[in-house]
Amino acid sequence: MAKNDGNTVIYQIYPKSFQDSNGDGIGDLNGITQRLEYLKNLGVNMLWLNPIYLSPQIDNGYDVQNYYQIDEIIGTFQDFRNLIKEAHKKNIKVILDFVMNHTSDQHEWFQKALTDKNSKYHDYYLWQSTPDGKVPNNWASFFGGSVWEKVNDHDFYFHLFDKKMPDLNWHNPDVRKEMVKIAKFWLEQGVDGFRLDAFIHIVKAPFSQDVLIDKRGPQIVEEYYANLPQVQDYLSEFIENIKKIKKDVFILGEAASANVNLGFDYTNPKNDMCNSVVTFRYLKEKNNLQDYFKFNKKYLDMQLVKKEISKWQHGLAEGAYPTLYWNNHDMPRILSRFSVGKNMRQRLAITLATLMYLQRGIPCIYYGEELAMRSQPLNNYQAYEDESIFPDIADAKKHGYSDRRIRQGLADNQKMSARLPMQWDDSKNYGFTTKTPWLKGRASSVTTVAKEENDSNSCLNGYRKVLQLKKEKLFIDGVCIILKTKKDIYAYTRELDNRKALVICNLNSKEQRFPLNEDDYKPVFCNGDYEIQGHEIILGKYSSLVLERESRV
Repeated sequence: MAKNDGNTVIYQIYPKSFQDSNGDGIGDLNGITQRLEYLKNLGVNMLWLNPIYLSPQIDNGYDVQNYYQIDEIIGTFQDFRNLIKEAHKKNIKVILDFVMNHTSDQHEWFQKALTDKNSKYHDYYLWQSTPDGKVPNNWASFFGGSVWEKVNDHDFYFHLFDKKMPDLNWHNPDVRKEMVKIAKFWLEQGVDGFRLDAFIHIVKAPFSQDVLIDKRGPQIVEEYYANLPQVQDYLSEFIENIKKIKKDVFILGEAASANVNLGFDYTNPKNDMCNSVVTFRYLKEKNNLQDYFKFNKKYLDMQLVKKEISKWQHGLAEGAYPTLYWNNHDMPRILSRFSVGKNMRQRLAITLATLMYLQRGIPCIYYGEELAMRSQPLNNYQAYEDESIFPDIADAKKHGYSDRRIRQGLADNQKMSARLPMQWDDSKNYGFTTKTPWLKGRASSVTTVAKEENDSNSCLNGYRKVLQLKKEKLFIDGVCIILKTKKDIYAYTRELDNRKALVICNLNSKEQRFPLNEDDYKPVFCNGDYEIQGHEIILGKYSSLVLERESRV
């Protein structure tokens, strides 16, 4: 029996970039509260907030210094309580990012662990000692270099991400109790659930195991620190305990590298773990081997995208709902994966929304995508907060690439370019702030909420129409069958009881023809241009069409 989550529509907010209410250039909780009516009118009923905890901001809040404090740059507890209260008045739930794999090195636990080996907090983290002072193994961090950071001649601590973000030891029952205690605290503040950050990494293989490869240097080796079997044991225990506090808590898991079988394990209602998980496997890319340039635009391979999404549609068909997304804070915005002219950008954005969000699953919309916001070049290279780009920048310059081309290439590939401020109106800094924004770059376009609000053909109103359709039971629980088509056409059917819908999306800059083998279909939504000639649909460039008819028994 599937969990009753099919009518959930999530809107992901990067708090620092959504709305500044106090003129310091940084988005905050009061800014989100000011925009709740906008979010309700868009059609969302759940907000996911990226981390708001006290943090040194080495990784934009994912390095938590204190789980029980709100970072003052984001707001106060009174601001937070008011946001929860006003969101609930509008029937909008709020879930928080829950950072469970690691803390900041400034966290009190780690500071005590670092200074006293006999402290109970020392076993809250992962340590290794080597007699020769060499790193314990050749595993690589996701942020570059080794997973090991040396603290003296022989001792190291483990960090899967930045060296200032040491990993927690989930084998320690006290750590697991602390995590439940933290979750309980926030549930008592009124939150409705959590997005579990990097939960698939909380268990690691024995550290004595090297990567068995001839290559020198640290190696990324997910099979040693992602999706290990005991993850499910600890996840199940954690969720069982927090459901004693709030029975209907909503859990969205970040399962970046999980395949569909693991996705089913994590979300199977019989296991009672996550309501849904986000996999990063949807967005398959084409190989581009024709150019030396490291920052080439990465185009999607739509045939592989279809195959992967189809696996998740059917692999979770008898369980929970898969998460449906195009964007999030960890990747470039989706429109950066296409070469499309300015005059067609909004049409393509609505078509992508139609393609993804009317399938079976839970839409997860990243702030600003409803305006067709793209990743844009930041004002300087340091703003990308990624030291690994500088050797590639130097190499590109040596091979004759211009600064402008490099900057655009970075925007097409780097996650920070997807975190630029929301574009509300035509005032200074597009209504985000009256002062200098914390992150500056080129505006995504001249499009703003104010301009699109009353334009029936705008991207914003296209999203509203798609999300209105999504509320219908056919698009919640109908069987989803992805059709075999040419690569630039994405088409599927939804069927439930006596209703059937056909969704057709053209991702090509030229019109496409699609066979219509059944009669009696009627258009219920169109974005762009279409024509029906007999048993054939002619769909204009970047256009999408939703047809519906009664099913035949």
